[in-house]
Amino acid sequence: MTVRKVKSVWNGTLKEGKGTMGFTGYEGPFTFATRFENAKGTNPEELVGAAQSGCYSMFLSALISGEGLNPESIETEATVTLGDLDGGPAITNIKLETVVKCAGLSQEKFKGTGRNSKSKMPNFKALCRWYSKY
Repeated sequence: MTVRKVKSVWNGTLKEGKGTMGFTGYEGPFTFATRFENAKGTNPEELVGAAQSGCYSMFLSALISGEGLNPESIETEATVTLGDLDGGPAITNIKLETVVKCAGLSQEKFKGTGRNSKSKMPNFKALCRWYSKY
């Protein structure tokens, strides 16, 4: 079993404070403005979107390869919406858009495999289990 650790530190108040997030190969700052406004920088929600898009692309590759095909590339973009849920900020939607280059992959096969990938990929299952606890 693979275990990974990530770390974040926040200093100061919500609006005036600042923080850093770090994990293997990445360390970066985040602030109130990068989360709730359009300031330059990253935020936890973008990292969730990056994790979802990366996991989806890799799992889709595994499913397509399992069909005997050899995907050349799979590019997935995640659009993460931070909205209001129960009176507080929450990720209310993650939309994935994917472009696959793969000889022999029909549109119908892609649609079926894509749906299968979304429901079975590790990150999706983790988020569903986590949200169902609340």
